[in-house]
Amino acid sequence: MKFVDEFRDGDLARGLADAIGREVREGTRYHFMEFCGGHTHAIFRYGIQDLLPKNVRMIHGPGCPVCVLPMGRIDGALHLAKQPGVILASYGDMLRVPGSGRDSLLKAKAQGADIRMIYSPADAVGLAEANPTKQIVFFAIGFETTTPPTALAIRQAHKKGLCNFTVYCNHVLTPAAISSILESPEVRDLGTVPLDGFIGPAHVSTIIGSQPYEFFAEEYRRPVVIAGFEPLDVLQAILMLIRQVNEGRFEVENEFSRAVTRDGNAKAKALVADMFELRRSFEWRGLGQVPYSALRIKEAWSAYDAEVRFQVPDFKSEDHKACACGAILRGLKTPADCALFGTACTPEHPIGSCMVSAEGACAAYYTYGRQRRAS
Repeated sequence: MKFVDEFRDGDLARGLADAIGREVREGTRYHFMEFCGGHTHAIFRYGIQDLLPKNVRMIHGPGCPVCVLPMGRIDGALHLAKQPGVILASYGDMLRVPGSGRDSLLKAKAQGADIRMIYSPADAVGLAEANPTKQIVFFAIGFETTTPPTALAIRQAHKKGLCNFTVYCNHVLTPAAISSILESPEVRDLGTVPLDGFIGPAHVSTIIGSQPYEFFAEEYRRPVVIAGFEPLDVLQAILMLIRQVNEGRFEVENEFSRAVTRDGNAKAKALVADMFELRRSFEWRGLGQVPYSALRIKEAWSAYDAEVRFQVPDFKSEDHKACACGAILRGLKTPADCALFGTACTPEHPIGSCMVSAEGACAAYYTYGRQRRAS
């Protein structure tokens, strides 16, 4: 398959690993954060960490939209699902994320709440058409990649005259999270790790482009290399970051040029700008309150805002005290450092969100056997 098989060539991977070995400098330690959970899974699935020199460390970032959603927002979705006459439409990986009291949407469904798993926002619009006597609430999550489809769903509902469709909006923004990791006093209080550069997310960058990352290179003097999700993409990005560090450069480079441009997708960005506006602050699991890091539906479209229609309370809930998900999302710990990992917390019985999502670091460690190697 074009742009897949050729990016999984074993001989080329060994050649890139050898090039990385030649480029690293003895006595220098390199700390690179792969922001996106898709990169984390690629690193574990293809054994990339095992190909790197010991002084090159990959740090897992908060780029898993399921993982970073705080427990209070899960409780908000549970509150909506339990309202009379409501059908809550949700992506499948949100169903098992624990709320407070170890409750979850899956448990609420077993107790009688009408919760439907969907594959796209268009499915939620279809539910509203098929169930005119019910209120359909779409539990919208994700970074910039999944925001345009949510905006499009609201437009479609408006065009069809569907008064029984609303969105519980939890869309968050990548650049704000990176800024928080680099400078937020709250995150520093929670703990920080040394970072010499970032592997920029692939899918997000197809929407927003590479331009937003230029601020981090200029202001914080941290190189960013946008990379695809195949093993050769990741290895090439690591090599490019090492060269920038060695040469004292702080630039945004685009390894994923087959899909990402500097300006991104203008139509998608215009659609989002028409429908959403910035929240002043939004809580992230592991990062705390991050200013201007999430979106809400504009007042002009508030008829489709579930928080307005149903007056959703502002739930404040804390994670399980023994769960290290927050520290893992900040890069302070690895899943193997968590006392619950692989024992009380497994994919079948998750305690933290990092074990639930297909993009979560804990799920990656567990799926690809990293916990056995760590032990």
